[in-house]
Amino acid sequence: MAFSVIAAVHHAEVIAHKLGEPFGTLVLALAVTVIEVGLILSLMSGAPDGAATLARDTVIAAVMIILNGLVGICLLIGGLRHHEQTFQQAGVSAALATLCALTVLSLVLPNFTVSEAGPVYSEAQLAFVAVVSLILYGTFVMVQTVRHREYFLTPEAAAAEDLAGRAGSGRRGQLAWPFLLLLAALGAVVMLAKILSQPLEIAIEGWGAPHATVGVMIAALVLLPESVAATRAALANRLQTSLNLALGSALATIGLTIPAVAALSIYSEMPLSLGLTDKGVVLLALTLLVSTLSLGIGRTTVLQGVVHLVIFGVYLFTTIVP
Repeated sequence: MAFSVIAAVHHAEVIAHKLGEPFGTLVLALAVTVIEVGLILSLMSGAPDGAATLARDTVIAAVMIILNGLVGICLLIGGLRHHEQTFQQAGVSAALATLCALTVLSLVLPNFTVSEAGPVYSEAQLAFVAVVSLILYGTFVMVQTVRHREYFLTPEAAAAEDLAGRAGSGRRGQLAWPFLLLLAALGAVVMLAKILSQPLEIAIEGWGAPHATVGVMIAALVLLPESVAATRAALANRLQTSLNLALGSALATIGLTIPAVAALSIYSEMPLSLGLTDKGVVLLALTLLVSTLSLGIGRTTVLQGVVHLVIFGVYLFTTIVP
């Protein structure tokens, strides 16, 4: 697992260097998320008894790990080494606005609809939310890569890219092998995570921990490559790259996972419970509020990192000891 993670990070950095920002981080986020979706669908199909809440538990775990754990670590270690770090607020604000809409529509609104009993959507509502999720995520990717790409670059990176473009550097050539090797490494990570998921479930049941802990463990294993890449970028004082990777991963996790599991649920008539518990709604609301405030001025210190890590610690503790 460790070897596969290191290999994935290396090949992702090779692609990022050739493509430039934000395409490099987008490639890693999309590749990891597509394979993660395949893992979730496979586990749902193979374990129908626990399938109803598996997608919800894994998605919220990924969001909390990314927004609190990963972002908190990046802000903390970046602040400790560089005292203060800066980033493009316009791009981060756009990502957070999209993320707020996706999380609330997918994980909170089902608790308040009345067409079906419980925290679930009706078939028509589920299909509608799946389409809306794809529209939101597709629009964000278009803004990030085409219309307002400069929002996701530091001024220095934008100037360097313009200079390289005029010089005709040709950095984007020879991408086939690094991309194939990245997919192979990510596939190995996810396959190993799938192999480990059953022993983890047995161990968690032996510990007497809630079933939601399985979703946390799966999300943590799958997100390892992105976490290592984002942490290394923060240490190198490239917080913009860290945030592009973290927020892009959170958006891709919801924007692609919800439509995929919705399609499987509708096609196979499998029950799907997306609505969070009251505790989950409170922690998600706190996370979105703190993320908006801490990333709302374009510069960060160790304080923001500690706040995010404390929230992440509370999430983990209350998941294991509800």
